[in-house]
Amino acid sequence: MSSLRQKALQLLTRREHSRFELAQKLAKLGSAEEITAVLDHLEQTGLLSDRRAAAAYLAGHAARFGTARLKYALRLKGIAADLIDAGLEGDMAAALGSEESRAREVWRRKFGRAPADAREWARQARFLQSRGFSTEAITKILRATQDDDV
Repeated sequence: MSSLRQKALQLLTRREHSRFELAQKLAKLGSAEEITAVLDHLEQTGLLSDRRAAAAYLAGHAARFGTARLKYALRLKGIAADLIDAGLEGDMAAALGSEESRAREVWRRKFGRAPADAREWARQARFLQSRGFSTEAITKILRATQDDDV
């Protein structure tokens, strides 16, 4: 069990992990009972926290992705829906900025100029949509750029 704990600590020193992620990475190294015991101990000592893992992920990725993509990625990491919502709407929301402002910055870095025609407009919209930004935010940004002739 000590080697299992040691491996878990090595993984946690590199970056924050959710309980689910850590359990997956440790699955081949021990039995389910051993892994559960190690993860319970790490949570009790404060070394493992889904809340911190979600906050760290959001801090590192929110500037490049929209809310839909962030929610999806956090669900894949095994973060509970209430923690995801709290992270995206709570304290982190102020630090992240609005989805529209994040989408505008991503658009500015990638394109920087208004779409010249409908084909280009669709291409830019698809790019922003693939990053998980809402249709409402995408439409506002692309219409504003056409009006402003950025």
